[in-house]
Amino acid sequence: MTIYEKGPVCPVATTVNLIGSKWKLLILRELLTKTMRFKELERNIEGISQKMLTQDLRKLEQDGIVIRTVYAEVPPRVEYSLSELGETLRPIIHELRSWGLDYLELEKTQNVPNSK
Repeated sequence: MTIYEKGPVCPVATTVNLIGSKWKLLILRELLTKTMRFKELERNIEGISQKMLTQDLRKLEQDGIVIRTVYAEVPPRVEYSLSELGETLRPIIHELRSWGLDYLELEKTQNVPNSK
């Protein structure tokens, strides 16, 4: 877990630090559906490089959010799933999805400036 050396710990900053990157959120979105292998995650997350997927999976594992399971097979099989702690993110990510859907609908109907 992240511990800040200077100043008070902000819970929002801690959360953003742990899951706030574009790729981490998309990795979590995929793992909310089921346990997946590396290549399956790579295929499902458009635009992510192998390097970023590897880096963010390692960080999520280090932070206790994702579990990496290696099976003693030839060739080795590795699967990623959410830990018990990772599962507690389900309602947060669901709310982010709901907010995004609402915003997209508002953007269509009320001519909200598009951020693209």
